[in-house]
Amino acid sequence: MSRSLPANDRFIYVFLFSILILTAGGCKKPLAPAPLVEVQIITVAPANIPIFEEWVGTLDGFVNAQIHAQVTGYLLTQNYAEGSEVKKGDLLFQIDPRPFQAILDQAEAKLAQDKAQSGKTELDLNRDTELAKEHVISQEVFDDATQANLVANGQVQADEAAVETAQLNLGFTKITSPVDGLAGMALAQIGDLVAQSGSALTTVSTINPIKVYFQVSEQSYLAFWQRLVSSGNAAETFPLQLIFVNGSVYPEKGKFFFADRQVNSNTGTLQIVGVFPNPSFLLRPGQYGQVRAQTQTKENALLVPQRAVTELQGTYQVAVVGVANTVHIQIVKVGDQIGSDWIIESGLKPGDRVVVEGTQEVREGSPVSPKIFTDETGNRSPK
Repeated sequence: MSRSLPANDRFIYVFLFSILILTAGGCKKPLAPAPLVEVQIITVAPANIPIFEEWVGTLDGFVNAQIHAQVTGYLLTQNYAEGSEVKKGDLLFQIDPRPFQAILDQAEAKLAQDKAQSGKTELDLNRDTELAKEHVISQEVFDDATQANLVANGQVQADEAAVETAQLNLGFTKITSPVDGLAGMALAQIGDLVAQSGSALTTVSTINPIKVYFQVSEQSYLAFWQRLVSSGNAAETFPLQLIFVNGSVYPEKGKFFFADRQVNSNTGTLQIVGVFPNPSFLLRPGQYGQVRAQTQTKENALLVPQRAVTELQGTYQVAVVGVANTVHIQIVKVGDQIGSDWIIESGLKPGDRVVVEGTQEVREGSPVSPKIFTDETGNRSPK
């Protein structure tokens, strides 16, 4: 059986043991505080933001002239290069003119013959008029001379019309372009028998300027038309941009041309037509692209980069740095997307400092070291 220490010895033992523990603890260095997370922030400020809309557009020639034969005959020549620019009146095709020249010659000969006959009946009428005055001939003979002259003159007029028709048909053997534009592929070959009732020989499209057709919703149309009416100048109010399928933007600005007379009851959309200058013929009929136009301006809007906004189960939130440089996770309502930014409809106020870089490293209430956000181009956001 062990002996217990006297009370004084136990006190001395505990005291020395405590000093030993305190001495051993004092040999360790104090732990350094964890470094603050460095984040990049922007200070949101209200601004007037232009709102753009985009629609799928289809390009078409300002004029698309389908070239048909107007007389029946055999094609002798093709007088243009396919895909080349042609002017109004340029010869495109030549139909064999010989049958039509023969018809014209025959019509002109008939006209000359009937003019001679008309001259004779006119002489007879003049002579019989004097004889009738002297009562040398009967009234019946005079009436016959008068009618014969009228018939002869009528025949001359018919012959002149036949000559004119023959001249037109002969002229139609030269198939020319009715407009300035770009000529398409030839759909008939040399030696083909072509006729007025046949298919088109080619198409010439005027493409400078060129039209673009696109469908807008009733809501977009109302915003579109209200601005148009208030400004009175569609060309200045609604400059159009054309974006190609590869994402590049056509350098020339387009303008509003006209709107269709009615909204399509099946789709609820209205067809709008714009025009773009096309001096280099880069744009072609049938081409597709995105048509972009500013439909309204959102005043005093708060804009933040998309990277500052995180989505969790349909809820959008941002990290806001408070006065004490601590983070508060704020739920927000986002609006329209403007490029790489969001319009914030609610949840933020002017002057809030929003984390743009480092959102994944912060938590509610965590202290941070805020720096001014610098984008990829080196531009710094306002403080």
